[in-house]
Amino acid sequence: MTVSTSQPTWPLNGQSPELFFSHLTHLGLIAVTGEQGRSFIHGQVTTDISSLGTEQWRWGAHCDPKGKMLASFRTFSMGDALIMMMPRDTLAMDLPQLQKYAVFSKAELSDASADWLLLGVSGEQATDWLSQQFGALNSELTPIDNGVILHDAGRHIIVLKQSAADTLISQLPQAVYDASAWQALEIAAGYPNLGAAHQGQFVPQMCNLQAIDGISFNKGCYMGQETIARMKYRGGNKRALYIVSGTVSSPLTADSQLEIALEDALYRRAGTIIEWVQRGQEVLMTAVLANDTQLDATLRIAGDKASQLTLQALPYSLEEAE
Repeated sequence: MTVSTSQPTWPLNGQSPELFFSHLTHLGLIAVTGEQGRSFIHGQVTTDISSLGTEQWRWGAHCDPKGKMLASFRTFSMGDALIMMMPRDTLAMDLPQLQKYAVFSKAELSDASADWLLLGVSGEQATDWLSQQFGALNSELTPIDNGVILHDAGRHIIVLKQSAADTLISQLPQAVYDASAWQALEIAAGYPNLGAAHQGQFVPQMCNLQAIDGISFNKGCYMGQETIARMKYRGGNKRALYIVSGTVSSPLTADSQLEIALEDALYRRAGTIIEWVQRGQEVLMTAVLANDTQLDATLRIAGDKASQLTLQALPYSLEEAE
C-alpha cells in the first residue's frame, strides 16, 4: 500500500501539532518465530527477553563479540512472534548476522517489514484519538485487531497488517507526514537509532542504552556481555549520546562532521552524528561525544563556519543506579 505523505512545516524548535501522523518508512521489522526463537534472541541481545511480557516492549542492542553495537532496536511480542524494530538499513545488515547463529537453534528469523504498516501518532490529542479508535489503552503495548500499538511518553506506534492499512488510513482526520516528523521526536527524546553506517563503532553505554532500560545486567550470557559488564562495573566509558540543535548554512550529509570550539576561536573534531533532521537551516541531531562535554559547549559543522550548534539537556539521567 502506498501512503501519500507531506513534509512537516513547523519549526524544529517550535510546538508540534496537537495531533499528527507520521509514516515510519525508515523503520523495519524482524520477526522471530520457532520453538527456540525467544531463547535464541535472549542469548544474543542486551535485553532480558525471558521476562518480557505480552503487553510490554523494551529497547535493546545486538552486539558483536567485542561488545560493539550492530543494531539498536525495540522488541515486543505480536502473536506467536517476537518482533525487533530497527532502522531498515541496519536491519539489512543485522538480520544475516543473527541468521548465521540461528541455524543452530529451532528459530526462524525473517524480514517482515513489507507485511506491516508502521504509523507514528503523537501530539496532545494522540491518546484521546487512539482511545476513540481502538478502545482502552495499556501503558506500554496494546494488542489490537491485526496488530499492536506501542506507547512511549505520549508517542505511539501503530503496527498494523497491510491488509487492514487502507481502512485505517482512510479514517485519519488529517494528512500523514513523512518519517522526519517522527525522527525529530525520537532525537528530542535522546533515542539511539543506530544506522548501518555506525555498526561496530559503539558499546551500548556510549549511546545511553543503559539509561533507557535497554541493558539488563542481571540476565545470563549474551554476545558482547563481558565488555558491557566491565564498562559498568569497572568504568572506562568516555562517551555518551547527546542532543544537538541549531542552524547550518547548507544541507547535512552522511559525511558531515561535528567540531567543538576551543580557546582562541579554534575548533577540533567533536564526535559522530548518529541521526539528524533538517528543516531549512534548522537542524536537530543525536551525536556521540566525549561524556564530559559541557552543556554550554559551542559546536559547528566542519566546513560550515556559519553553523551554530548547542547541546540540549537529555530527558533522562546518565547517573548509574546503585
